[in-house]
Amino acid sequence: MNIIDTTRRTRLTLVLLLLLPLSSRAVEIEVRALFSGAAMFVIDGQNQLLKTGQVSRSGVELVEANPKEAIVRINGEIRTLQLSGRISSTFEKPEKPRVMIKVAENRQYITTGSINGRPARYLVDTGANVVAINANMAKTLGLSVEEGVEVSASTASDDLEVTMVILKEMTVGEIKRNNVQAIIIDGENPKDILLGMSFLQHVDISEKAGLMVLTSKL
Repeated sequence: MNIIDTTRRTRLTLVLLLLLPLSSRAVEIEVRALFSGAAMFVIDGQNQLLKTGQVSRSGVELVEANPKEAIVRINGEIRTLQLSGRISSTFEKPEKPRVMIKVAENRQYITTGSINGRPARYLVDTGANVVAINANMAKTLGLSVEEGVEVSASTASDDLEVTMVILKEMTVGEIKRNNVQAIIIDGENPKDILLGMSFLQHVDISEKAGLMVLTSKL
């Protein structure tokens, strides 16, 4: 491949494109060659060599490149492409993440996810102000009460001294939130982690015919 000749043809193509009005049609992109700090693309059928930080006339920006992959920004979206990979500028943004939970026989809604990368099982509790975790489960999740703050909390049956902590990363299905407030309760209760409003405030909740749907607000 003659990079110099290709670059000259690319420059000529860009000059010609400057004489044309912008089109609202889709821009088709394919990676033909990868280098450190540069990548050869075929954009709408035209070879274009872009260096890191350069933007093509079609609005394709090369954010980063190495011999394995190219990271591009198009229409404000970041995409990663490998050799011969193709994308179109008309790709649709994914729908907001959602979780569908069937009601259990005991009329409770149980779902799963993770806390700081470790598997977790939740009981949806819209009546709980914060996520609540028993002390034994907290240890399993790698949470330390020493990193929290002791506070008083009220339950339906009692007033308790609990430890307030911040969960760096919490997921419910595909919905993820960072820095979620939670409390650690001494003992083995609640058996399941209570999915309270400190997480649920970030989702829209709907319920119909035994199916609860949590939809991310972001």
